[in-house]
Amino acid sequence: MSHAPARRPSLRRRLLGFLLIPVTVLMVLDIALTYGVALGYANHVHDRDLGDDALTLAKMMGNEQLGGELSPQARFLLQYDPTGEGYFSVVSRQHGLLAGNEHLPQAARIPAVGAPPELFDTRMDRRPLRAVTLSTTSSSHPGDTLVITVAETLHDRHVQARSILLLAILTQALLIVCVLSLVWFGVTHGLRVLDPLTLRLARRTHELTPIGGPDVPQEILPLTRTIDALFARLRGMLALHDRFIADAAHQLRTPLTGLSLHVERALADPDPATVRDALTHIRRLTQRAARTTAQLLALTRAQAPSTDTVEHVPLELTRLIPEAVMQRVHEALAAGVDLGYQGPEQALSIDGHAASLHDLLDNLIDNSIRYAGRGSTVTVSLQARPDGGANLLVEDNGPGVPPELLPRLSERFFRAPGTNEEGSGLGLAIVQRIAERHHAEVSYRLGEERGLCVEVRFPPPRARDGGALPPR
Repeated sequence: MSHAPARRPSLRRRLLGFLLIPVTVLMVLDIALTYGVALGYANHVHDRDLGDDALTLAKMMGNEQLGGELSPQARFLLQYDPTGEGYFSVVSRQHGLLAGNEHLPQAARIPAVGAPPELFDTRMDRRPLRAVTLSTTSSSHPGDTLVITVAETLHDRHVQARSILLLAILTQALLIVCVLSLVWFGVTHGLRVLDPLTLRLARRTHELTPIGGPDVPQEILPLTRTIDALFARLRGMLALHDRFIADAAHQLRTPLTGLSLHVERALADPDPATVRDALTHIRRLTQRAARTTAQLLALTRAQAPSTDTVEHVPLELTRLIPEAVMQRVHEALAAGVDLGYQGPEQALSIDGHAASLHDLLDNLIDNSIRYAGRGSTVTVSLQARPDGGANLLVEDNGPGVPPELLPRLSERFFRAPGTNEEGSGLGLAIVQRIAERHHAEVSYRLGEERGLCVEVRFPPPRARDGGALPPR
C-alpha cells in the first residue's frame, strides 16, 4: 500500500501563517472592540435623549394649561417604541399614579426636586429596560411632588451599534484586504533576494568555494556561513584523500616493484636457494608495505578534522604511559635495545584521546628502537610542570641527527641522510599531527650524551565542576 509523500515545509507558507493568523485574531478583537465602542456611543446618545424626554414630560406636567393631564399626542410620543410599547409613569407623592404604567419599577433612589435626572437599569415583563427618573413640583397641587420615570427597551441601542459596526467592518475589511495583499506581495517579493544565491549554487558542479557574497541578506548569513564551513571541511577531507592516494602511491611503489622483481626471479630460476632468497625478500618487502600502509592510515587519522570536544577525556598518564612502554619491551629486547621508563609517583593527568596517545608513543618508541641501533638505550620519561601540564620525553643514545636537520624531522617522508634502516619517514609526522590535536608542542634536541630527545609538552587539563577534576 503506497502512501502519499509528506508535504514539504514551505518558508512562504510559514511566513504567511505567522502573519495571517495574528492579523485574523486582531481583526476579531477589533470587531469586538468596535462593537463595544459603538454600543457605548449608542447608550450615551439614548441616555441623553431619555433624560431630555423626562425633562420634557416634567415641563408638560407643570404646564398650568394642561392641568396635570397629557394630551393624546404627547402620550403617543412617550409610548412609541418600534419593538413594542414605551414606558413612563407620573407618580404624585399625595395622590399616587397620575399617568403611565403602574407596573413600571421605580428607581431605588429618588432624586431631589431640581436635581439632575437619575439613570438606572431595570426589567419589566422579563425585558431589560433603561430608565431615567426625576422629581418636580406640581403646579395644580401646591406642595405636592411628582416623580416622573421614563423607560425604553435596549433594542434601538443594539440596532444602532450594529449599524455602526457594519459600516466600520466594511471599511476595515477593505483595509485588511489591502494589508494582506501587501503582505503577500512583500513576502513573495522579499524571498526573491534568495534567487541569486540559489542560482550560484545551481551553476556549480565540483566547486567548493564559499557561496557568501555582498548580496546575501543578513538573516541568511548564518546559513551561508554554515555551508561555507561545511565546504571548507569537505575541501580538507578531499585534500586529505588526494594526499593519502599520492602518499600511498609514492610509498608502495618501491616495495611493489621489488615484489614483482623477486617473483619474476623465483619463476625464472627454480633453484631452491634462489626461491628461498626471493621469498625472504618478498616477506621483508611485504612487511615493509604493511607497515607503510598502517602508518599512512595512522597519519590520515591524525590529519582528520579534530573532534576534541567529543573525544578528549581525562587521561591518567602515570598509568597509560607505563602500560604502553611495557607492551614494547619484548620488541626492544629482540632488537637489542634497553627500553626503560621514568616517571613521578603522584598521578599526572591530561585531556586527550587514549588511542591517539598510544599511537603517538608507539611511533616515538619505534623511531628510537629502529634508528638508535643494537646496544643502545631508550628512556621514556614523564615529568610534571608547575602549571599543571605534563612533559613526555623519549630519549636514546643512538647516532642522533645533525642539528641543522632537527627542524625537518616532523616532515612527511623525511629521513636523515646516512640512515641504513628501512622506514617510511612518517612516524614523527604522525607524532606532530597527534600532538597538534591535543594542543601540545613537539620539540627535538640532541640527547645529553648523544642521540635524539623528543619532548611533547601537553597543556594542563580543563577544570570541571568548579575546578575539580572528576575521580578516576
